[in-house]
Amino acid sequence: AAVKNAKGGQVQYRTDKGGIVHCTIGRASFSVDQLKGNLAALIDAINKAKPATTKGIFVKKLSVSSTMGVGVRIDSASLV
Repeated sequence: AAVKNAKGGQVQYRTDKGGIVHCTIGRASFSVDQLKGNLAALIDAINKAKPATTKGIFVKKLSVSSTMGVGVRIDSASLV
């Protein structure tokens, strides 16, 4: 069922106690456009899950990395 849901476009992410979101947006073999599209879909899903009572900026910092690699900061304004 998990593979079927993933192929259907279901976005799964988890957060830790510090509010950091962990999610896979693709593989190293994906094109840049595919990774950008997946990242945009993730940000959209996170913003849709934002509680109505939450005020201010919901996503403050954004970085991506490979599984064991160093994180690279991304300007979230460039994704809009």
